[in-house]
Amino acid sequence: MMNSDSIHVLIVEDEQVVCSGCRLALTEVGYAVDIRMTGETGLDAALEGSYDLVLLDVNLPDMGGMEILRKIREKRPDVHVIVMTGFSTVQNAVEAMKLGAFDYLAKPFSDGELVLAMEKGMEKKRLMEENQSLRKALFDRFTFGNIVGNNPEIIKIFDKIEKVARTDSTVLVMGESGTGKELFAGAIYARSQRAAKPFVAVDCSTLAPTLLESELFGHVKGAFTGAVQKKAGIFEAARGGTLFLDDVTNLTMEIQGKLLRVLEMQEYKPVGADIFAKTDVRIIAATNQDLRKLVDDGRFRNDLYYRINVFPIYLPPLRERRDDIPHLAYHFLKQFCKKTGKRIEGFSDDALDMLVNYHWPGNIRQLKNVIERLVIMADSSILDLLYIVDNLRLKRSWGQTSVPDTLEELKKMKKKLLDESFRQIEKAFIAKAIAASDGNVTRAAERVGMQRSNFSALIKKHGLSGKKIKQQ
Repeated sequence: MMNSDSIHVLIVEDEQVVCSGCRLALTEVGYAVDIRMTGETGLDAALEGSYDLVLLDVNLPDMGGMEILRKIREKRPDVHVIVMTGFSTVQNAVEAMKLGAFDYLAKPFSDGELVLAMEKGMEKKRLMEENQSLRKALFDRFTFGNIVGNNPEIIKIFDKIEKVARTDSTVLVMGESGTGKELFAGAIYARSQRAAKPFVAVDCSTLAPTLLESELFGHVKGAFTGAVQKKAGIFEAARGGTLFLDDVTNLTMEIQGKLLRVLEMQEYKPVGADIFAKTDVRIIAATNQDLRKLVDDGRFRNDLYYRINVFPIYLPPLRERRDDIPHLAYHFLKQFCKKTGKRIEGFSDDALDMLVNYHWPGNIRQLKNVIERLVIMADSSILDLLYIVDNLRLKRSWGQTSVPDTLEELKKMKKKLLDESFRQIEKAFIAKAIAASDGNVTRAAERVGMQRSNFSALIKKHGLSGKKIKQQ
């Protein structure tokens, strides 16, 4: 017997003997029961009250039960209705079910039949609420609010997602590792007509080719050593939903051919099977490589390239959207403060400047990990430049893929490195000296072995002051 302590039932019935019998049967097993003996008062109570189930008589003196059912389903779809009548006909049952009744009881019915119908109704309600909760959690995870960014390119991507989500078109998400490809794929899924069905993500780089084929397409019993029973694959698990294939370039040419058939014919053959199985999935593929180059090198099928490149979305690396770094940094700071229970107000201007100017080869994933580490290590309410330098030891990237070819290019690179890297280290050097000298500039200059005038010039260059640093 299910726990029904908090289950509230409304009985709408004009016969007193039926009301009394139902109340007795339900209260004995712990249900809370209210009774209304007219259609009008019953409808008002159903729409305004907090009921889990409504036991509704079809034949009421002032109002038709079917009309009441229609209005409850229209305005309170969270309330499950069980219809009862003394004139049981197939036609009445079919009409009630079409209007959204959960179940149908023909008078006279036993106490056991009534309680069983109620338990079935509550189990269905629980499953629906659980499903809605899971869908809401999934939508919240993939909401645009979790994709932090005001960069114009990101805004354009949001617009593309809104447009392509409503279709069943295959999408190719391209971007470096750590740019959030799965998050954007999820945003497409959450806004699609398939949002009520599964979202299955597969990292094609984590499994050996032999295992990946079985994981994707399933296998029949005896297909290979160890296949002791039939196993459904990911395409079956994702039926009706969306399949996200990350690192799609790791698929072998053989599996690429099978994926092409899925895209063209909506069918696949499980490993060891003699017949094809039908599928219905929307595919979102992702890669951090240049697919066109892989096609030219003979490492990726040309026909599959054109089938998955129907609607391409390119995610820019973090270094190309530096204006979003402060928003992301504070987003992750808030997230990890909540997780750890720490109270950190934010970053100093110098610290935020350093985060903005760092190259971030690992993109958003790297920034997130860095902020998590900073929060764990933090002992103060402000994360300043000195703290970041001491804890991160960030290595700068020179920002290009090849060694300079000319002296002029070498000089430009040197200047860039000095401007972007040494400037921050120099600034941290000054801040550290002043902080160690309790804000006294003279003692700070002596401490590092510089003349006070030269030390003061560096302070001025970087917009620092002994008083400002002492207060941090």
